[in-house]
Amino acid sequence: VSVLKGPREEIVYVPCIYRNTGRNKPDFLATVDVNPKSPHYCQVIHRLPMPNLGDELHHSGWNACSSCFGDATKKRNRLILPSLISSRIYVVDVGTDLRAPRLFKVVNSEDVFWKCNLGYPHTSHCLGSGEIMISTLGDPAGNGKGGFILLDGETFEIKGNWEKGDKSPPMGYDFWYQPRHNVLISTEWGVPKCLGYGFDPNDLKKGRYGRRLNVWDWTARTYVQAIDVGEDAAPLEIRFLHNPDAAEGYVGCTISSAIHHFYKTERGDWVAEKVIQVPSKKVEGWLLPEMPGFITDILISLDDRFLYFSNWLHGDVRQYDISDTRRPRLVGQVFVGGSIAKGGPVAVCGDEELQSQPDPFVIQGKRVPGGPQMIQLSLDGKRLYVTTSLYSAWDQQFYPQLIRDGSVMLQLDVDTENGSLAVNENFLVDFGKEPGGPCLAHEIRYPGGDCTSDIWV
Repeated sequence: VSVLKGPREEIVYVPCIYRNTGRNKPDFLATVDVNPKSPHYCQVIHRLPMPNLGDELHHSGWNACSSCFGDATKKRNRLILPSLISSRIYVVDVGTDLRAPRLFKVVNSEDVFWKCNLGYPHTSHCLGSGEIMISTLGDPAGNGKGGFILLDGETFEIKGNWEKGDKSPPMGYDFWYQPRHNVLISTEWGVPKCLGYGFDPNDLKKGRYGRRLNVWDWTARTYVQAIDVGEDAAPLEIRFLHNPDAAEGYVGCTISSAIHHFYKTERGDWVAEKVIQVPSKKVEGWLLPEMPGFITDILISLDDRFLYFSNWLHGDVRQYDISDTRRPRLVGQVFVGGSIAKGGPVAVCGDEELQSQPDPFVIQGKRVPGGPQMIQLSLDGKRLYVTTSLYSAWDQQFYPQLIRDGSVMLQLDVDTENGSLAVNENFLVDFGKEPGGPCLAHEIRYPGGDCTSDIWV
């Protein structure tokens, strides 16, 4: 039985991207009404444009979360928006008016470059210390380098690097920390100057995509161990179980399309084992002769009972029961787009999982371009929100129609008793209808915090 009592989400914040769409407009933060009782249900009710072009807003995080729980002076009133490509960091005031965020501060990219020798910021988590920590993909020149920026939680000035010591991983991406086990684990996507222009299969086997989970000593802030999850695996999103005592979690590997379960051993080091493999499909009419699922986002329900992930290329969202963490069991699956739909340019000639190609995904009369990408779960675990854009340069390549038509946000209904997923046919946010032209909507955040931002200490 889920013990999670939180108010039902009524609005969500979603970064919307114009970079690489040919529309010369700044990215913006959309406020979307997701309250079924509202007259503005499924509509963008506010847009906060950024002051610059070409940022590539991507992920966002809070100035305070459960890691500051019990500290009455800390309010979740600032949303941190790192720009993946420009390396600027925006701080947005969502406390004054929840429904109409306003810009509070801009941290310039020069500060990121000069004070930290880092660039391409990705994941933002708040720390119990009141500081904000942001992982990066590389150095200012676009070479791979895994490091972390520390921001002051009041002034949002850059304080410098979190990491100490002379060892750093060759690449960076996402991270999660678990103070009770004195650990932070980060992941690796690829070399920014390579992936900045799209996905080049020739980069595979050349060490340009990540293959390691990188383990850090949380108090000493030093890099202590690398766990290899396979050449060109590209381990992206990493999630510990929410239970702060847990010394385990999962990571989604995008290019290898595998989920690895990582855990602490009796010796005190960390290991990873593959627990789910999405088989590639043999195809004709596509970039390569085999199409991976391309796992791009994963999350764990707040009660640590279910694992969810999206296969951006195959087009399905999956739900696994993780009561036995080493043996996840598939209990829900739904296709909402993807590259292998019937009647498209891709013919599937060999498939270990499906008898036939799935039907094209149509909702409210609209055929949805792209595939399921970012996901966010309601606090009670009953509603899974899905957006369809990955990153503008890759969208352009894998789903050109996504650039033309814009992305969408969908909602899946979740059976939390037995497990199963179903599309809510009444829910569609169509970012193809934006006043500034179709845009690419990415990560989803609730004003009160959510499954992927909150770390309990």
